[in-house]
Amino acid sequence: MADIVNLRQFRKQKARSEKSKDAEANRALFGRTGNEKDRERAGREASKKFLDGHRRQPNSDDGA
Repeated sequence: MADIVNLRQFRKQKARSEKSKDAEANRALFGRTGNEKDRERAGREASKKFLDGHRRQPNSDDGA
């Protein structure tokens, strides 16, 4: 004899598993830890400070 299956629960479980697969793919493509983001941000700030300090002429606000 076959097991009785509640179709509503089956559909919800299927939707959850598909959503989980999509989330896992997005984590692999776009996910970075907070530490990685902070390290990148600090590197950008340090390089900008280094380049600004080594300019031949100071950067003027009027664009001239």
